[in-house]
Amino acid sequence: MSHIFETVFYQPILNLLVFLYNTISFHDLGLAIIFLTIVIKAVLWPLSQKSIKAQKSLQDLQPKINALKQEYKDDKQKQGQAMMQLYKDHKINPFSSCLPLLIQLPFLIAVFQVFRDGLNNKLSLVYPFIERPEAINAIAFGFLDLSKPNIYLAILAGLAQFWQAKMMMTKKAAVKVPGSKDEDMAAIMNKQMLYFMPALTVFIGWTLPGGLTMYWFIVTLLTAIQQLLVFKKHNQEQTQIADKKVIDGEVIK
Repeated sequence: MSHIFETVFYQPILNLLVFLYNTISFHDLGLAIIFLTIVIKAVLWPLSQKSIKAQKSLQDLQPKINALKQEYKDDKQKQGQAMMQLYKDHKINPFSSCLPLLIQLPFLIAVFQVFRDGLNNKLSLVYPFIERPEAINAIAFGFLDLSKPNIYLAILAGLAQFWQAKMMMTKKAAVKVPGSKDEDMAAIMNKQMLYFMPALTVFIGWTLPGGLTMYWFIVTLLTAIQQLLVFKKHNQEQTQIADKKVIDGEVIK
């Protein structure tokens, strides 16, 4: 199993990084990592797109989900049936946001292992048709040692994580109604996660090689930008639908 993983994921990513290092990055590991991240993100873009759209749809549906939880709070069976019908009516699969992330996981593990093992320790896995450098210089941009942990890159990764999580945060209900404790608790948990995940990112990123933390920062930043674009398009579509309903209503009148 490990051999299959190495052949399908680990070795291609290592070779792509070496190829980028030899060619368009001018033997600068920092540029090579940036280009590698962009390539991987471009390949996984459609999967990320589906995941983000599914998360946004679930986010928009949250008020109705909370209403069903309140309506059937004493009957979990009916609550489950009502929620499944709600998902069916809106053509939403509640697990559709998780599957694309699971498919992307092997790529993330492979990138992690490439940097964890040390690039120069695995150059024997470079394909024959790719020029094999004697050694890869870990100094990026002339001053940044990507073989060692870097707190500044960890902080940047944490800030990117915060931005991404901020867009996904479910807003707390403004109106207090009887039985709204569940919604209050969900809002509190969302707020805690908003700060906990970036803090955890900084903590873990500070212990990893700078090259891996740099990859983490760039891929999170690109995902946040993609998320912003998806949300913007979604909001525009919702506005157009609402405007059309108003126009249709006026026509009927």
